[in-house]
Amino acid sequence: MAFNVFGLRTLKEEVDSMNNEDDERDGDVEDEGGIAQIRRREVTYGSHLVQGKMNHGMEDYIVTEDRLVDDHKLGLFAIFDGHSGRDVAEYLQSHLFDNILSQSDFWEDPDGAIRRAYKETDEEILAKRVRTRGGSTAVTAILIDGQTLIVAHVGDSRAVMCRNGSAKPITVDHDPEKEKELVESRGGFVVRMPGNVPRVDGQLAMSRAFGDAKLKEHITSEPDIRIVAIENETEFVILASDGLWKVHFFCSFVLC
Repeated sequence: MAFNVFGLRTLKEEVDSMNNEDDERDGDVEDEGGIAQIRRREVTYGSHLVQGKMNHGMEDYIVTEDRLVDDHKLGLFAIFDGHSGRDVAEYLQSHLFDNILSQSDFWEDPDGAIRRAYKETDEEILAKRVRTRGGSTAVTAILIDGQTLIVAHVGDSRAVMCRNGSAKPITVDHDPEKEKELVESRGGFVVRMPGNVPRVDGQLAMSRAFGDAKLKEHITSEPDIRIVAIENETEFVILASDGLWKVHFFCSFVLC
């Protein structure tokens, strides 16, 4: 199980409104009788990994990184939950964000750039034969200047945002049963296995993932993408693998 939390705290500074041209670029400004109230967002983050009781080693990988790109302050956050081996998740940790940010049109068309980078990264994984049985979910978040959050995901790792004490889901799991038409249109099938879990071709419990070469004709690495404005009421965002969300006690504890 892996989870990643980052919080956004709004700070206020009083400055002379006659000398706030530089500050206006860094935060929201409210004028109050010649005094400007500059609201700045401070981002803090943390992460944690807990190995489960399955008979294999840790297969989850995390990214928490600050990066300055083209004069923009970026926060890069991700959860990669590997299955049938760690190789795909480890590759994503090392390469996916670099592939996204190297797209020439990232700033003009982040949606298209991320889709292209996800596809290219999956093709790299398949070409390198990174464990033909192995695969990984992905939920990635790019926080731009503390103002805009771009979240992309494949699989059942999730992102949730808390605003004013209320949890709001950003992502929706790629469940095989919900995407049965997609799987069948690609020549696959969905069947419920013991434990009442729907699986693609009786094997994979998600309809989208990186890797999984033997199932690639029937699944996709095409991400869902959401671009979310960070408002003053935004308190924190949680990214986590299904190991957190499917244990309701921990889910409730984190979100309250």
